[in-house]
Amino acid sequence: MPIRRLDETMVNRIAAGEVVERPASVVKELVENALDAGARRVEIATAAGGKGLIRVIDDGHGMGADELTLAVSRHCTSKLDGGLDAIATLGFRGEALPSIGSVARLRIRTRRHGAETGAEISVEGGQVEGPRPAPANRGTLVEVRDLFHATPARLKFLKGERAENSAVTETVRRIALAFPDVHFVLSGPDRATCEYPACGQGEGASLRRIAQVLDQSFVDNAVSVAADKEGVRLAGLAGLPSWHHATANRQFAFVNGRPVRDRQILGALRGAYSDMLERGRHPAAVLFIDIDPADVDVNVHPAKADVRFRDPGLVRALIVGGVRRALLEGGVRASTRDAQKMAAAFAVPENDLAVGGGQAMPNGWQAPLGSPGSANGAAAGFAENGQAGFTVMPQARPGDAGDASESDDFPLGAARAQVHGTYILAQTGDSVVLVDQHAAHERLVFEALKRAMADRPLPAQMLLVPEIVDLDPERAEAVCAAAATLARFGLEIEPFGPGAVAVRATPAMLGETDAAGLIRELAETLDPELGEAEPERLRARLEAIASTMACHGSVRAGRAMRPAEMNALLRQMERTPGSGTCNHGRPTFIELKLADIERLFGRR
Repeated sequence: MPIRRLDETMVNRIAAGEVVERPASVVKELVENALDAGARRVEIATAAGGKGLIRVIDDGHGMGADELTLAVSRHCTSKLDGGLDAIATLGFRGEALPSIGSVARLRIRTRRHGAETGAEISVEGGQVEGPRPAPANRGTLVEVRDLFHATPARLKFLKGERAENSAVTETVRRIALAFPDVHFVLSGPDRATCEYPACGQGEGASLRRIAQVLDQSFVDNAVSVAADKEGVRLAGLAGLPSWHHATANRQFAFVNGRPVRDRQILGALRGAYSDMLERGRHPAAVLFIDIDPADVDVNVHPAKADVRFRDPGLVRALIVGGVRRALLEGGVRASTRDAQKMAAAFAVPENDLAVGGGQAMPNGWQAPLGSPGSANGAAAGFAENGQAGFTVMPQARPGDAGDASESDDFPLGAARAQVHGTYILAQTGDSVVLVDQHAAHERLVFEALKRAMADRPLPAQMLLVPEIVDLDPERAEAVCAAAATLARFGLEIEPFGPGAVAVRATPAMLGETDAAGLIRELAETLDPELGEAEPERLRARLEAIASTMACHGSVRAGRAMRPAEMNALLRQMERTPGSGTCNHGRPTFIELKLADIERLFGRR
C-alpha cells in the first residue's frame, strides 16, 4: 500500500486518543482554557456522566469571531509567546478543541470584552460550521454533546455513569485546589451541585480552599510545609502519619499551578513517610512546587499530567526533606480520627441502657440492685447523676509515688496509671492521653538506632556462647550476605554450615534480646539481590533492619512499669521527632479532650 497523507479529520481523531481519554479529560482541557483566559468564575455542567453533555461557562476575556476558526484548528494557540522553554499557561499544544470536535458535537459561543456582539461556531465529526453572529455574555461557553459518537469503539472503554462522574469531580477538585481565587461550580441532573466559592489570594486563601475541597478535618490533622532549595520552592500541607488512608487519592501535587500526577513527586512523598506508615497505607498531602519554567518540561504527554525536571534529585530531596522536617517540627500530635474512634468506643448506645431492676448493661455486665445504674439508684448511663459510688482503682503498685506529683503541664501530661500492663494512662491540663507503651518505646529505640548508626557502628555485646539459628538455606545465605551491614548495628554473625547462622554478638543498646527470633525475622525481610552500592535501597535496608531490631528491643506489652519509668517514657516521646507513630505506622498514643469526655458523661 503506498504512503498517503491522512486527512485532517483522521489526524484529529488519532490525536483525540491521547488528549480525550474520557469525559474528565474534556472537562480538564476546557477548564484549563477558561483559566488561561483569565476567568474568575467557571461553571461546569454534565449529564450522563459527561457522555451526554459537558458544558463549561467562564467569564474570561473571550474570543473574537476571527479567532474561532483558528481555535478549532489543530496546532493553533495563543499561549506560546515564550516558546516551549518558558511555558507559563496550563494549555499550549493547540490540540484539545479540534480533538474534541472530531469525536463529539462541539459548540462554542463567545464574546470578547468590549465587543457589542458575540459569535458561535460548531464542529460535528470534524466538520466546521460558522463562525456566525450570536448573542453571548462576556466570556466563553463551550458545549460538548454525545462524546465519542463519531468513534463508537471508544464508548466501550468508558466506565459506568457513576464512575465517570466521580472522575469529573476529582478533576475539578484538583484544579480548584490550584486556583483558590476562582469560583467553581459543578452541577448537573445526574449529580449533587458542588460549589467552591473564591477564597481570595495568599497563603490563607490556599488553606481555606483546601478546607473546602478536602474538608476541615484534613487541615486539623496536617502540618504546614515550607521549604526552598536552589530556587525551587515547596509549600502546602502534609497529613499526620496517623492520618493515613487506604488509597493515594488524597495526594495532590501541583507544579507552577499545574495539577500533575507525577511518579517522581509521589515517590518522593512516599519516601518522606517511609518509616512512619503501615504497609499498604497512604499519606494525605497537598504540595505546591514553584520552579523556573525553564527547569521543568511539561511537554511530555498530550494530557500534560506528567512533568520532567531538569534536576529530579533536587526536587526529590526538597520534598523528602521538607515534608519530613515539617512532620518532625510539628511535635507530638495525635490525629483527631483516633480520638473520635476512642470516644465512639466509650459511648453507650441508648438502646443498651434499658430501664428496670437489674437491667442488662453493655458487654453483658449486670448492674446490681442499689448500684447507681440500677432502677433504685440514680439515672442510668454516663450522666453525672449516675456516677456516685462507682470507682475503678488504677493498676498501680502499692506504695509507688510520683504519679500524682508529676506535673501535667507537659504535652503528654503525667502518668497516672498503667492499664492491663500495656497502656499508660496520662493526664494533661485539658485531656486524657492513652499511650501504647510497646509502640511508643519501639519508635524511640528505632530513632536511637538511626542516630547511632549515622555516627558510627553500634557497640556489640558478645555472647558467652554463640547462638546457632537454623534457617532455610536461601534465607541463611541472604542473612550471611548482609553480615557487613548487620555488623554496623552491632549484630555479628557468621555461617555455620548449610542452612545455619551463628550469632556471636548482639547490639548492646538492646540489652537482653531473643537473638534467634531477631535473626529469623531479619531473614524474612532481607533481599539477597540488594546491592550495597545502591544508596536508596541500602538506606531502605538499614531502616528495615533498624525497625526489626527496635521491635525486639522495646518494652514489651504486659510488662509492669513504675510511675517514674512511665513518665520518663512520656518525656522522651516529647523530645523524639515522629514519636506519634511507631515505625510500622500505628499510633503510639491517643488523646481525648476533656470536653469530649464531659460530653460522654452528659456534663455538656
